[in-house]
Amino acid sequence: MVSTFVRTGKKIVAIGRNYAAHARELNNATPKEPFFFLKPTTSYLPSGGKVEIPRGIVAHHEVELGLVIGKPGRDISQGNAESHIAGYTLAVDMTARNLQEKVKKQGLPWSTVKGFDTFTPIGAFIPKSAISDPHDLRLQLRVNGILKQDGTTADMIFRIPRVIEHVSSIMKLEDGDLILTGTPSGVGPIVPGDRVECSLANAAGQELMTLDFTAVAREGGYRFQED
Repeated sequence: MVSTFVRTGKKIVAIGRNYAAHARELNNATPKEPFFFLKPTTSYLPSGGKVEIPRGIVAHHEVELGLVIGKPGRDISQGNAESHIAGYTLAVDMTARNLQEKVKKQGLPWSTVKGFDTFTPIGAFIPKSAISDPHDLRLQLRVNGILKQDGTTADMIFRIPRVIEHVSSIMKLEDGDLILTGTPSGVGPIVPGDRVECSLANAAGQELMTLDFTAVAREGGYRFQED
């Protein structure tokens, strides 16, 4: 069942730079077509869990609306895209920012930057029928009670049907796959001891979902080192 996507989905497809203000805050160019990277499903972290920050890593939060795929397909048209969506969720795409800056300069892939265990905190499944307009939702993230990200999905550069069309033109989308649709501006660091609270609300201000986690230092494993 798609409501169990965290256990059954095969991939996380994360759309990058899909909010112009976020692209600007990181001095990135606005893309001409959807740009994405993959995250492993082993990075999922249920709400209430602990994000483990590896040694030497500067970890940034990026709150996002997630799409859960319910019907497989490839070369999906924008007109048929909605029929492939089972529902939605709230997620945070954690990013090892200092490592990302290093590998970008070297022209290397982002897999490590985005793929650490616990680096995709995830909420519950929301059926598609519960959201009338996914392009009119408010995303918020607070760190220790202080509002850091507050954006609307109306500001997406590439709307959901275009995203599904693009991704499925490259790789087949399968039941339980998750597409992260990008983050609004306001991203920033979290450190061990921080508590993060996120919310998703509709245009009327009705809260649809919350997601929370705490940050801890990871023991052992990877250590970031500058050259």
